[in-house]
Amino acid sequence: MVRVGVLAGSGYIGGELLRLLLQHPEAEVAYATSRRYAGEYVFRVHPNLRGVTDLKFVPFDASKLAGSADVVFAALPHGESVKVVPQLADAGLRIVDLSADFRLGDSSQYPVWYGYDHPRPDLLGKFVLSIPELNREQVKGARLVASPGCTAITTILALAPLIRMKSLGVDTEHVVVDAKVGSSGSGGKPSLATHFSERFNVVRPYKPAGHRHAAEIEQVLSSVAGVRVRVSMSAHGVNMVRGILSTSHVFASGELKSIDIWKAYREAYSGSHFVRIVRDRQGPFRLPDPKLVIGSNFCDVGFEIEERTGRIVAFGATDNLIKGAAGNAIQSMNLMLGFDEKAGLAMAPLHPV
Repeated sequence: MVRVGVLAGSGYIGGELLRLLLQHPEAEVAYATSRRYAGEYVFRVHPNLRGVTDLKFVPFDASKLAGSADVVFAALPHGESVKVVPQLADAGLRIVDLSADFRLGDSSQYPVWYGYDHPRPDLLGKFVLSIPELNREQVKGARLVASPGCTAITTILALAPLIRMKSLGVDTEHVVVDAKVGSSGSGGKPSLATHFSERFNVVRPYKPAGHRHAAEIEQVLSSVAGVRVRVSMSAHGVNMVRGILSTSHVFASGELKSIDIWKAYREAYSGSHFVRIVRDRQGPFRLPDPKLVIGSNFCDVGFEIEERTGRIVAFGATDNLIKGAAGNAIQSMNLMLGFDEKAGLAMAPLHPV
């Protein structure tokens, strides 16, 4: 049984980490930290966990907590994780970080995308950016792991088989991504933009250019392609609580044959339980839809082709709080420790929602 700690356990991602870890067959939750709710029962903040745990939030104190857990999940905000994670890494703990602080391998990219100089560039090369379906062997046995952003992992899984397929001749300089994101993607801290009367019933462009997750997408897809990939990304807030639909457009100079593209997806994700290829010809859900992954660690991927223009439309759908965050982090822990990759994550999605 591995002892786990959760930093910033009072947020939406922290709540999902706790919900999943409390039911994990190989994990025991040792502590959950919260600056605001220290001393309060976890179920007061996450009422869905009433009757599941009597754990109380504790304040963060590296010296006291370092010996209390074997693995720490850090769900801290961007720019905050880097202030505390190095102390825990130096103490020899295994860490899964869910912020952006250790996702980019090049420290020069942090001023560009996040507006600050990275204070610990020496640690960037020690963290593995974990997308198990693409780099499972790197994650196995790793001590320090960064989990991707929710929109990034959804988009990467949808695009990677196309980028890897050399015969398509994908234009890697012009990849266009359009993401629709549920309100939980903004976190639990309220603002005017997330106030119910302003957020409900919207399809709101909130980052039409320069979205930070483009940096992760470019980094991973460039590695997959072996050449530089340039991503133009726009994001919209839409009228749902959970879920992401990423719709990406790539243009190919090679022959577009549906059967070949289908084979590319099937080969890419053979043996990957949490990626489902969806391209049906019957029923209302013919392509990936966030509604069909809510509550699960699945990423549904699919595609359509437009021969007239040489365009391939790639779709990815996830629950942003699970495969987009907590679930992928726990999947990573499972690989790090040699557990069954599906441990604690094998539940089917909810339907209807």
